[in-house]
Amino acid sequence: MTKVIVKNGDINGALRTIKQKVARDGSLKKAREINEGYVKPGVKKRNAKKEAIKNSRKKSRKDF
Repeated sequence: MTKVIVKNGDINGALRTIKQKVARDGSLKKAREINEGYVKPGVKKRNAKKEAIKNSRKKSRKDF
């Protein structure tokens, strides 16, 4: 469970922080995968490959 402390009544800042934390720990992604149900191993492998390509391209853009 992700927790965020609201400082000085700044709800927008707390919302931004919780969105970042949830994105980093991957809990939303896990929930979506569970909601989809069973995924064939080949499809899972294909999706992982696409994700890896996307991440490598994103990383190479950041390096320059």
